[in-house]
Amino acid sequence: MRFDLHSRHLLTAALGLACIATHAASVAPVAAENGMVVTAQHLATRVGVDVLKDGGNAIDAAVAVGYALAVVYPAAGNLGGGGFMTIQFADGHKTFLDFREKAPLAATANMYLDAAGNVIKGLSTSGHLAVAVPGTVSGLELALARYGTMKRAALIAPAIRYAQDGFVLEQGDADLFATATADFRKDAATAAIFLNNGEAIGAGQKLVQKDLAATLKLISDKGEDGFYKGPVGAAIVASSLAGKGILTQADLDQYKTRELKPVECNYRGYGIVSAPPPSSGGVVICEILNILEGYPLKELGFRSAQSVHYQIEAMRHAYVDRNSYLGDPDFVKNPLDRLLDKAYAAKLRDVIDPAKAGISKDIKPGVAPHEGSNTTHYSIIDKQGNAVSVTYTLNDWFGARVTAAKTGVLLNDEMDDFTSKIGVPNLYGLVQGEANAIAPGKRPLSSMSPTIVTKDGQPVMVIGTPGGSRIITAVLHTILNVVDYGMNVQEAVDAPKFHQQWLPETTNVDNFALSPDTRKILEGWGQKFSGPQPVNHLAAILVGAPTLGGKPVGKNRYYGANDPRRNTGLALGY
Repeated sequence: MRFDLHSRHLLTAALGLACIATHAASVAPVAAENGMVVTAQHLATRVGVDVLKDGGNAIDAAVAVGYALAVVYPAAGNLGGGGFMTIQFADGHKTFLDFREKAPLAATANMYLDAAGNVIKGLSTSGHLAVAVPGTVSGLELALARYGTMKRAALIAPAIRYAQDGFVLEQGDADLFATATADFRKDAATAAIFLNNGEAIGAGQKLVQKDLAATLKLISDKGEDGFYKGPVGAAIVASSLAGKGILTQADLDQYKTRELKPVECNYRGYGIVSAPPPSSGGVVICEILNILEGYPLKELGFRSAQSVHYQIEAMRHAYVDRNSYLGDPDFVKNPLDRLLDKAYAAKLRDVIDPAKAGISKDIKPGVAPHEGSNTTHYSIIDKQGNAVSVTYTLNDWFGARVTAAKTGVLLNDEMDDFTSKIGVPNLYGLVQGEANAIAPGKRPLSSMSPTIVTKDGQPVMVIGTPGGSRIITAVLHTILNVVDYGMNVQEAVDAPKFHQQWLPETTNVDNFALSPDTRKILEGWGQKFSGPQPVNHLAAILVGAPTLGGKPVGKNRYYGANDPRRNTGLALGY
């Protein structure tokens, strides 16, 4: 094999460039005995822990957190968006809930193109025409009905309280609001809620959302009918019409959450349970892991030039498949058997040169072996060992930056996740194919990757993050950091990361992710680098000990890690 021939003289040098087990300067993971919740907003985390303390299971807590984040983290928490929920029960049963948004029935493949066939800038990312049919309320309600144990009213009550009475913004909250001030001014319904005399609400000020409280009260009383029908549904439709959108009552009436089989694979003896299409997340994570399993990453060393090179090239090849073949399973046949096959990964490994970067324009569908912003994530595990990994989204921060008047519901800009035109990048720079073209009632391809790692059929890690196309690689790095490099869960979350998605050619690199000499070696092999993209917010839980196979701290079984980069989240257990 090419790796064997080349690696013998590189291995010693690589080990000199990086330690086998490099550890970041991180605080200790949060430890707890009976359960753990990690979310991107501290108030929502506390809501989830209170549910667990009151005897609710992980699904109950996930529903309560989902509604709470819609109030206290409106940049991404939502009623007007959609998402995914991966569940692994204590008895080994696994399932996946797809409440991804859908294209309106009036959507067309060319709806964002001008008469000359060019993409109209901003049309798929801002305003009511960018809005897809929301799925969050349907998804949370189905999860509760099938797998929860508590009454809806008790789980929504904290969200209603925070909306009605308000909550005080901390600096991280205020920083997010400040990013959207100019767009808020363009929509009267949004400005009335999120601006104070035309300016962003600052740290120490209170955000009150009385219209959202009324919407949540209707959901509390009537379930999903309180959102999709009646005054809230009518207000969403009226706002769409007034804003030149295409949502109708028929769109709201036909929305249904799907329950699907998760994507599964194995990596070095650990099971990976993750999101299937219409998410690309689980498939691409597994495809990359299958490629990397053939390399001795631990021996090569954390962030050695050789290990980084192999990871970049594995990402490059997997994203070709992501962008070319995957889509809504109701509309396209996803070649999962091939993409998840370890023999296919071996073919990809064979074409990766150990000392030369691939050229993205030459790696494309139809050429062998490739034949034929933002979200929020939370991770929860309960006393019984039921694990829930949830990623849900408005797409960009604050979605389409428009609110359905009289409801307090911020609306998504999820239509941008479709292929507006083949060869033209979307908000996250992804260049996608025909499989993800816009069609009525279709769900757009996603990168959301709510993931559970198992050992002997039991959860050992719950992980996920926001970040658009960077979700996949951030989750991947965190798994590698724990499995291959022996980091504790907080170190794995904190470690700087890098991201390659086939196109553009360059690899985005976080500050401090690569040493100057390692970077110079990689550039000598043809790798091209650019600066970091906006940060992720990983939420992770490790079961049993702070490290895989390590020793527990006292009686504590659960170890939570909140990503510090956004300055809003919290890991908390009891």
